[in-house]
Amino acid sequence: MRGAMAKLAMVLGLLAVAGCGAKDGGLPSAGFVPINEGPGEPYVVGPLDNLEIFVWRNPELSTSVTVRPDGRFSVPLIDDMAATGRTPTQLARDIEKKLAEYIQSPIVTVIVSGFQGPFAQQVRVVGSATQPQAIPYRANMTLLDLMIAVGGTTEFAAGNRAVLARVENGTQKEYNVRIDDLLKDGDTSANVKINPGDVVIIPESFF
Repeated sequence: MRGAMAKLAMVLGLLAVAGCGAKDGGLPSAGFVPINEGPGEPYVVGPLDNLEIFVWRNPELSTSVTVRPDGRFSVPLIDDMAATGRTPTQLARDIEKKLAEYIQSPIVTVIVSGFQGPFAQQVRVVGSATQPQAIPYRANMTLLDLMIAVGGTTEFAAGNRAVLARVENGTQKEYNVRIDDLLKDGDTSANVKINPGDVVIIPESFF
C-alpha cells in the first residue's frame, strides 16, 4: 500500500512539473524516418534482461539466466557477477576471465533477449497516456514512435501541455512537446527525437 501511494505521489509531482515548469520549444523537429538510419550506441545490459550464455565446447556451462533486480546473476562456477552497465561483449569477456580459473582458454558469447535495459536507457511515459509505461530505448526513436508504443493519449489528455524531461550535461531540463498537434493534426514539426532516459509527462485537461 505504501509503495502504491509513493508511486502515486511521484506521478502527481511529475504532473505538477508539467503544469508549471515547462519551457516552450527548444527541441528541433525530427523526421518520421531517419535519413541515414544506422546502429545506435551499443546496448547496455540492465536488470531483468534475459541472457543466453554460450561457452564454446562446454555445453555444461552454457545456460540461460535472468539478471536479478540488483543487477547481478549467477551461473555454474560464477556467483553474483555484475551485469548492469556492461555491453554483452564486455560481459562475455568478464565471464571468460572468471572461467579461466577453471578451464583453459574459454570462449564465451552472450546474447541478450527480453530487453529491459538500465533505467538510464529506458524511456518513460507517465500521466494521461493510454498505457503509461517504461520502454527500452530504440536507436533513432522519435516522439511518434514513443506514442505508438504507449497507445497514444487518453480522451482527457492535454497533449499540447506535455513535458519532456531530459538530463543534459548533468542538469535536468524540461521542454514542451505538442503531442496533440502531432497525433491529431499530423503536424510533422511536432515530432522530436527521443534520447535514452527521457521522461514524457502528459497532464490531464482542466475541462
